[in-house]
Amino acid sequence: MQKLFYLPIILTLFLGTNMHAQPSDRSNHESLQTATFAGGCFWCMEHLFDELDRKGIVETTVGYTGGHVENPTYEQVSSGNTGHAESIQIIYDPNQIGYKTLLEIYWKNIDPTDQEGQFCDIGSQYRSAIFYHNDEQKRLAEQSRDHLLNEKAVSVIYTEILPAKPFYPAEKYHQEYYKKSPLRYKFYRYNCGRDERLQELWEENQK
Repeated sequence: MQKLFYLPIILTLFLGTNMHAQPSDRSNHESLQTATFAGGCFWCMEHLFDELDRKGIVETTVGYTGGHVENPTYEQVSSGNTGHAESIQIIYDPNQIGYKTLLEIYWKNIDPTDQEGQFCDIGSQYRSAIFYHNDEQKRLAEQSRDHLLNEKAVSVIYTEILPAKPFYPAEKYHQEYYKKSPLRYKFYRYNCGRDERLQELWEENQK
């Protein structure tokens, strides 16, 4: 996605975050697990999981995965030539929030019927995908996909379910971008039509 940097920042806007996804000493949390999702703009995906009013999300990192280039830059990934997708990696405590719950949240915040990307962002670098880290995650991901189809929540799903590949954290300015540049973030999100499409897709299909 070509992030919209053409509006000058003329005021400071605070989002009133309820941030609980803070870095932690993982050595003291041997039970922590990793989930990796691609759902278009990784700014939006990080905002989603950071703002969840749920315990168990320990840390979120946006980055790139699924491709063939080592240590890619944002510019390289944006070109669509690296095979990577903008993604989010979530460190979570399965004793407080299960992978099944993360999947439910993920599906309702992407458009799985979009084969070209996500919302206003077109290209394989914005595709939706679930990158599983073990057999149980694969089973649950496939089960959740099949449930949506069986319940006719959507007519088609293009979201891939793939084994996890090396994950490369994005540049620092992308991390928690929704907090660092809230006006630009909200302007981008509004103009991309993400919330409007999500409401149309999921509320209409629940009737």
